[in-house]
Amino acid sequence: MSDFFLPPGFSRIDGVLHVEGLSLAEIAATHGTPCYVYSKAAMVAAYEEFVTAFAGLDPLICYAVKANGNLSILHLLSRLGAGFDIVSGGELSRVLAAGGDPGRVVFSGVGKSAAEMQQALQAGVLCFNVESPAELQRLSEVATGLNLTAPVSLRVNPDVDPGTHPYIATGLKESKFGIAYQDAFDLYRHAAQLPGIRLLGIDCHIGSQITELSPFVAALDKVLDLARRLAGAGITLHHLDLGGGVGIRYRAEAPLRLADYAHAVAERMGGSGLRLLLEPGRRIVGNSGLLLTRIEYLKSSPARRFAIVDAAMNDLIRPALYDAWHEIVPVQEGQGTPFPMDVVGPVCETGDILGSSRTLAVSAGDLLAILSAGAYGASMGSNYNARPRPTEILVDGHSARVIRRRETIPALFENEWPLDPPSSTS
Repeated sequence: MSDFFLPPGFSRIDGVLHVEGLSLAEIAATHGTPCYVYSKAAMVAAYEEFVTAFAGLDPLICYAVKANGNLSILHLLSRLGAGFDIVSGGELSRVLAAGGDPGRVVFSGVGKSAAEMQQALQAGVLCFNVESPAELQRLSEVATGLNLTAPVSLRVNPDVDPGTHPYIATGLKESKFGIAYQDAFDLYRHAAQLPGIRLLGIDCHIGSQITELSPFVAALDKVLDLARRLAGAGITLHHLDLGGGVGIRYRAEAPLRLADYAHAVAERMGGSGLRLLLEPGRRIVGNSGLLLTRIEYLKSSPARRFAIVDAAMNDLIRPALYDAWHEIVPVQEGQGTPFPMDVVGPVCETGDILGSSRTLAVSAGDLLAILSAGAYGASMGSNYNARPRPTEILVDGHSARVIRRRETIPALFENEWPLDPPSSTS
């Protein structure tokens, strides 16, 4: 058997890959492919790792809905005590539909509309993470128009390099996110005078899939220094939101230990009087899920071998978008001679590559598992090439529950005829 990382909650039994107590072959036979499969136990363990590591700081752990917004996953995390980090009115509606408490929701994002602000104010969210002077002004106007007060943190851009992919580095001065560190003090003083605004905290989020502790510490030191200067100017804050971004293992990464992160935060925040907020997403769901797919054809050209599967970049766009690595393994341990090949989908794009140069012993019809796909997999899916999105399955021990039905072709069309569809003779 080849050496690869198999996340907790997943194992081989008699050579067949299992999610908790269920064979992926059985799941494929029952539910078809492609499909997303999640381990409830892995998800719960990942959330509880945060709770345990940061227990001494009594944080509010606001799960980042963008990572995977399935209603059943949100409901599960809400029951565990999670709050939520949202970036749209749609995500707020998801949280509420899943039974989440709006008083434990932080609203991030650079482009909040007036309608989204009104929705969040009337729902009673915990805080708006404001990202520009123009947004602050709009929020003041919307709140006063409703005779409400908006609780606000400013998302401060500390200009810290997180050492991650450029597309998911959000704390550099070139980023569209946040307020420049050198401008934040003056904007806080301005915000303190605006009607309809109550300053509640300070927020930063420097990026995603970060595997080193030092960028988090550098950002924390800068925002704590700003909080102290604000306190000296008579602006007292109540919480510090460190965002998310803690990475996971996809291949050979060595993710930081949450206990080390918590220790570093506790050392610096002691005596500050600020409550800690965190916004993890990937670290909770990333290794909790996989994409199950079946090989349609094996194909050879003079230059390459290909395994053409029924999943595609519209189902899992991370490899095409970020050149991201996901382990790809046979559900049944391979027999025969392994060959290097590219695992590709049927979408009409050269970039529809789920894995390049993978050495696999497989045949047409075999099942493959694309691992560590629980975050930014289903949530970034699309209908490109008129492909219905896959079903999603949550495994709990020896039972599997459909938590998203497979999309149908008619469902793709239902919003496209504003009037009656044309007759067959027109």
